[in-house]
Amino acid sequence: MKSKQHAAVLPPVRITRIEAAPLFGESPKGGWSAEIRPQDSIHAIVAVHTDQGITGYGSVFTDGRLVQAALKVLEPLFAGENALEPERVTEKLHQNTFWMGRGGTLTHAISGIDIALWDILGKATGMSVGRLLGGVYRNRVQPYCSLLMEEPKAMHDVIASFRAKGFTAFKIGWGPFGRGLDTKLDEAIVRAAREAAGEKSRLFVDAGASDAHWPLGFKWAKRTAEMLKDYDVGWFEEPVKPDAIEEYAELRRCSPVPIAGCEVLTRRQAFIPWLTRGAVDIVQPDVTKVGGISEQRRIAWMAYDFGVKYIGHGWNTALGVAADLQMASAFPDVDLVEFIGGSAYVDGILAEPFVLDQEGWLSIPDRPGLGVGIDRDKLARYTPDPAPLFA
Repeated sequence: MKSKQHAAVLPPVRITRIEAAPLFGESPKGGWSAEIRPQDSIHAIVAVHTDQGITGYGSVFTDGRLVQAALKVLEPLFAGENALEPERVTEKLHQNTFWMGRGGTLTHAISGIDIALWDILGKATGMSVGRLLGGVYRNRVQPYCSLLMEEPKAMHDVIASFRAKGFTAFKIGWGPFGRGLDTKLDEAIVRAAREAAGEKSRLFVDAGASDAHWPLGFKWAKRTAEMLKDYDVGWFEEPVKPDAIEEYAELRRCSPVPIAGCEVLTRRQAFIPWLTRGAVDIVQPDVTKVGGISEQRRIAWMAYDFGVKYIGHGWNTALGVAADLQMASAFPDVDLVEFIGGSAYVDGILAEPFVLDQEGWLSIPDRPGLGVGIDRDKLARYTPDPAPLFA
């Protein structure tokens, strides 16, 4: 006779197929040297379908057409797998594709699959992803409105408009900052942002040194960090080129403001030298490209043990925000999530869009899985054929 405990075990939920839909048309400007165009795809939505009729959704930060190609490569590895075992399944995908390159398109695509598998596990168990990750430390968190840097007058106006919408924390980045090789312009932009945000709002600055052919180095970053201190900037992000680990470590030691970075890294193994060398105060993996929730949570706990703060990089879609919210609920010291200001892919694809409360914070859904649902008709504005995501 089977015990009651054994009888309660969930039967496998088998993956039948995985689909990806590239997003086009309204990608927010990135401030990149090669600026994003309407015909470019930099994000994709992934759907994992199963034999039990449960579908999980994820988000990927890369060209959606690359994700579609990656799924063809990965299909022999995920077909028929148990969707209730996200860490084992996605590690299988990582381990068996090493020869095609670690950290690129395949890793980004696996990120979306992993997020969707955690969504399925939550839906099958009736639990939020945050609870599945070990417990809920909070049910709401402060979003910081992530905005492209502008010339000073425009920067003031943009910050003021989002402050009027209820945001109380802001990050400004990329655009003309540093690129103009004009330290007076850099300071004028930050001054305008601080004036518009007000003294009580939190303000962060992202140099965006992972952009193509970043022209500046350590000494600029050190001088700029001193300037940022005068405007009560909470962190200085990507201040030097993304592979300059020794410069990061030295800057962290001498900077009066915290140093943040690592959004370009993928897989947990890549973060080890950054933590052991003390290169950052704040580590910023992106759940939609680092390897998914399975990798992100390992990095977050590893950072915690090194005394480094984890705040996820979240320049992606509403599903990326949903994953970041669940992660924020599951770790003791996460107090912020990134939220792109004015992105159609954040504000315009969910059945129930995110809404700020009176203090400018976001509630963390305590519903099964990621706790959000995609609106098919809304999504159809941004992808040629959303049907495979819902069939």
